Amino acid sequence: MPRGTPFHSRTAALCESHSWQEFYGYLAAASYDLDHLTEYYALRVAAALFDISSLFKYDINGPDALKLINRMVTRDVTQCAVRQIMYVVWCDEHGHVIDDGIVMRLEDHHYRLTAAVPNLRWLLDNAIGLDVAIEDVTDSVAALALQGPLSRDILNTLGLALDELKYFRLKSGRINDTPVTTTRTGYTGDLGYEIWMNAEQAESVWDAIMEAGHPYKMRPAGLLALDIARIEAGLLLIDVDFTSSKTTLFDVQKSTPFELGLGWAVNFAKDHFVGRDALMGKKQHSSLWTTVGLEVDWTALEDIFGKFNMPPQFSLTAWSDAVPIYGNGKWIGKATSGTWSPILKKNIALARVKPEYEKIGSRVDIEVTVEGQRFKAKARIVETPFFNPQRKTQ
Repeated sequence: MPRGTPFHSRTAALCESHSWQEFYGYLAAASYDLDHLTEYYALRVAAALFDISSLFKYDINGPDALKLINRMVTRDVTQCAVRQIMYVVWCDEHGHVIDDGIVMRLEDHHYRLTAAVPNLRWLLDNAIGLDVAIEDVTDSVAALALQGPLSRDILNTLGLALDELKYFRLKSGRINDTPVTTTRTGYTGDLGYEIWMNAEQAESVWDAIMEAGHPYKMRPAGLLALDIARIEAGLLLIDVDFTSSKTTLFDVQKSTPFELGLGWAVNFAKDHFVGRDALMGKKQHSSLWTTVGLEVDWTALEDIFGKFNMPPQFSLTAWSDAVPIYGNGKWIGKATSGTWSPILKKNIALARVKPEYEKIGSRVDIEVTVEGQRFKAKARIVETPFFNPQRKTQ
């Protein structure tokens, strides 16, 4: 049975919609309000508070902590300074992606790795023969994400003094009397911070942020608003935009970092890492797929729905069904997730297509189903992220 996070006593009381989703054993609010768009707009114009405690968190300590992480992930973590954070990807021995996450260097020999799905066994397997201690702190460390243009102002009122905290850096501090670690990270593509604390003191931190955020029109927000935001930010979601190689037996469902647009996170100049040889061979040969952004033509949708005397219809929540993509009348790939972007006023999607169609501006077609009938709507390849405000990194 799913269990509540350390914030459940607070989130349950605020969840007027009674809409919950199970996320790897935890209960997560899909939306607090009856309409999740109020939470989305709070995120984009003010601030929104997300409970992200269900992320898997692993503390890695010891003389060989860096050696373990560098053996496992594709980036060169020797370049990660104390109090710095890196986005990382790790692969199996065949070069297929297992998961992605962030690694924080808390101290010289103390790192924390986050992941969307369980990875403890993979860490332990790679740690054989190394002087390192690995602790699963998923239950003992609670986490919140405060995201949006006013997030810094809200946290500054609590004494965290974040004006000088750079993108993908961390800082220790206190909210009231509770020690917290604040990272300038997030999954929304906006200015934002993630706050990490001892689970036993989670409720007091929630209360303090909620009180500080009230004058700023901050709202708690759930997974439905987050899903729209992460697509706008061009961020991939495991089990939606890619499948972990550890959860499927079929090669057709596996992906390399190059196919996911994450080739920049592979460093062949560093020492050996799991999957290096396989990835080197795959880099020398053209990938079968490439991940791109899609923008669906509005006029094309009007024409299709007009056949039924209907205005264009679209879901106000993000979708995650595989949708065929065509080029020159032939199937060339699939859209993996998409949404109507309320702030951009566009239908956008993340898609995996054959490399010859990856050029920005390339014209393709996406399948649209209306009243049980299938049509092709014009779309074009565009850059991601779709939404990328300067405040995110300024």
